[in-house]
Amino acid sequence: MAYEQNGLPTGFGAGDSVLGAAARNRVLRNTYALLALSMVPTVLGAWIGVSTGFSFFAGSPFIGLIVFMAVAFGFFFAIEKFKNSAIGVGLLLAFTFFMGLMLSRLVGHVLGMSNGASLVMTAFGGTAGIFAVMATIATVSKRDFTGMGKWLLVGFLVILVASIANIWLQMPALTLTISALAVLIFSAFILFDLQRVINGGETNYVTATLSVYLSVYNVFSNLLVILGVVGGDRD
Repeated sequence: MAYEQNGLPTGFGAGDSVLGAAARNRVLRNTYALLALSMVPTVLGAWIGVSTGFSFFAGSPFIGLIVFMAVAFGFFFAIEKFKNSAIGVGLLLAFTFFMGLMLSRLVGHVLGMSNGASLVMTAFGGTAGIFAVMATIATVSKRDFTGMGKWLLVGFLVILVASIANIWLQMPALTLTISALAVLIFSAFILFDLQRVINGGETNYVTATLSVYLSVYNVFSNLLVILGVVGGDRD
């Protein structure tokens, strides 16, 4: 658990109080480091999923969504509960492995195209570029982006409702619209979450990493959907 040392909380999560500049920078560095580490189990999970043909309720996408949400929120609860200990870090890495497995069906579908590997690398590069831009803005901008929170939440709910509806509608145009909106919304979430860390609004790097990871994951997956639809070569 976190404890006080020289007036500043220390420990795995860096505590839950308002931090000074040095401590905020430490939380930000730890967030970046853990975010980078979280990519390892994600890639591993995706590779195993593609190699084994992993399918998560492929024949019943609505039931699959419900089960996925239940598992995801179970992880969220556990990570929050243990965020100030090594258990929280382990749970976060286990969650990213699970998310890699969930991503494998999309990755496998795109890799089945003749230019699939190129599309995956393009989505990866695009995601890295978006992250770099958002991180730079969050670091150097004097503007307060915390007011975006309620609008980003509304945008997320719109995406969620539209995605559920499209399970039955199966409209390619709606799929592209949802993915384009998702890239914009989750890119803004990266900016929002990183600035909260920089300004001391989020003082626990495990929680911060989880938030940023989910945004990065959604940017990548939705970029991959867009590229697969508009640029995929199925010959």
